Amino acid sequence: MGIKERKQKEKALRRWQIQEAAKGLFIEKGLVGTTIEDIANKAELSPATIYQYFKDKDDLYVSLNFESLQYLLDQVEKIYENKKLTLEKKMHRFKDSMYKAFQSDPRLFKNVLQFQLVSDFKSLNKEQLSNINELYQKILSMIAGIYQEGVHQGEFKDMHAMIYADIVFGIFVGLMLWEDAKKRINPKKDFFKSTLDKAFDIIMQGVKVSSSE
Repeated sequence: MGIKERKQKEKALRRWQIQEAAKGLFIEKGLVGTTIEDIANKAELSPATIYQYFKDKDDLYVSLNFESLQYLLDQVEKIYENKKLTLEKKMHRFKDSMYKAFQSDPRLFKNVLQFQLVSDFKSLNKEQLSNINELYQKILSMIAGIYQEGVHQGEFKDMHAMIYADIVFGIFVGLMLWEDAKKRINPKKDFFKSTLDKAFDIIMQGVKVSSSE
């Protein structure tokens, strides 16, 4: 490995180290309650080092949101473009892709949800908010697009497709938060995946057009 490659690897590792330290703090204290000094102390680095990688605390927070949302977008896009899957299978795969994104790094995904659920994201500038919301819209639009195709083909009931996408994403978020709360009481129990699967089965039963209709 050459000097240039080694430096790039060290830089990537340091960036990861900073992000790892920030994840737990943002969940515990929120964006407003967390300081660069807090992150630096947890990462065992100096505040000056943090600023070498991120412009400010908001920039670091946004980087975590982008990382998780981009991962989810990549997964959803693959499903959306897969012509071998039926529309119903695509819908189930969308659900699985959200769970996979959560499993890849639960703390990271919780930071993404915190962005939507708490008020301290108002400290982010308009460009940052716009960029993150654009990723959300791309994900929801692809889910809605498949549903709309199902309506056109007579497989799914005629409902506003974006409402369906919001319902799917909302149920995922709600179950994730509820199961996380239960795990705090009993860490050995984890019914998130099985409950999510059953909830989605119920949703699909409700939106599919029956033979009698």
